[in-house]
Amino acid sequence: ARVGLAVERSFELVVALLAILKAGAAFVPVDRNAPVERITALLEDADVEVVLTHQPFASLLPATGTRVWLDAQQDVLAALPTHAPDVHVDGESLAYVMFTSGSTGRPKGVCVPHRGITRLVLGNTFMHFGPEEVWLQFAPVAFDASTLEIWGALLHGAKLVLAPPHALTLEELAAQLRHHRVTSLWLTAALFEQMALHQAEALATVRQLLAGGDVLPSARVREHLARLPEGAVLINGYGPTENTTFSTTLSLHRDTVVEGPISIGRPISNATTYVLDAHLRPVPVGVAGELYVGGSGLAWGYLHRPDLTAERFAPHPFATTPGERLYRTGDKARWLADGTLDFLGRVDFQVKVRGFRIELGEVEAALRAASGVNEAVVVARGSDGDKRLVGYVTAREGHALDAD
Repeated sequence: ARVGLAVERSFELVVALLAILKAGAAFVPVDRNAPVERITALLEDADVEVVLTHQPFASLLPATGTRVWLDAQQDVLAALPTHAPDVHVDGESLAYVMFTSGSTGRPKGVCVPHRGITRLVLGNTFMHFGPEEVWLQFAPVAFDASTLEIWGALLHGAKLVLAPPHALTLEELAAQLRHHRVTSLWLTAALFEQMALHQAEALATVRQLLAGGDVLPSARVREHLARLPEGAVLINGYGPTENTTFSTTLSLHRDTVVEGPISIGRPISNATTYVLDAHLRPVPVGVAGELYVGGSGLAWGYLHRPDLTAERFAPHPFATTPGERLYRTGDKARWLADGTLDFLGRVDFQVKVRGFRIELGEVEAALRAASGVNEAVVVARGSDGDKRLVGYVTAREGHALDAD
């Protein structure tokens, strides 16, 4: 069974998650900020008949199906049995269905089993997990960063601080970090940049800061590392929802030298990564190819989309066990000489100039690697007959750039 979860960040959210999984069901999280049409479509696509919810979601949910109001039916819920149901759940059992945007406009339901969660937060070494940690639950539950926040805390007996349900200002987020003495925090790359610019001191108090979802700005990373106390770490995390939150990470410390673009690091435990060409052959170090990821964090596939599942979850070309698969990320990357991965953008962000296919992300990476360059963006300008690439760059502080 799949149960809808339309609950604001609250104590009831965590209780509902545990209840759904203990009942042997899977949860389908709903984003309160999504259009009503999208919410209706994803609940229908996931065959959800029961939704655990809060009153603020009342106008967003379809009229069909059963709704359990966690904030208005306490007497009814208190009268229900409290013993654990007798159900069998193992690593292959479905834990959740999380919807991501599709290129056709139709959201894709990513089916993640329990082993995906345990692979992420149990027996992994990309960060420290333990009962002494204080996690801030800040990401929307419909975003897979919440998987790390919630289960990284609960499965280790750590403290999980639930941020207020409204969108926090930078000042409010900084106040949360200070007041609760948060030790483990996940931020998007964009929010990391804003916090590093405007709430730098509060951010530097977090011992384990994870950031990702996009390219980290090198200038902000350098500034943040300079403020870190001994033992603190900034972790650049990369990974699609289809491989349960993180596939690779790079740890950066106070003494780490950052000169160019930030690498996405190496595979985490029980994850595999390959950079392959169009014929699924490994490419040499320094050569760009498409990034494929695998391991025990891999999703089942896409809900009710066997065609898309077959297209994106390919048979593992180097498998030692029958049935192994790899996920085609659609991202372009290359191995660096130190054994880490350099992210080069999307495979499909290509333009054709004078008959040559050019990957804009690759040109941007080359510009960012130039001396004195902080960030770079490349676009194609002109008509088909006179198309050219135009690069826009910003200089690192204290550097002057010469266009020649």
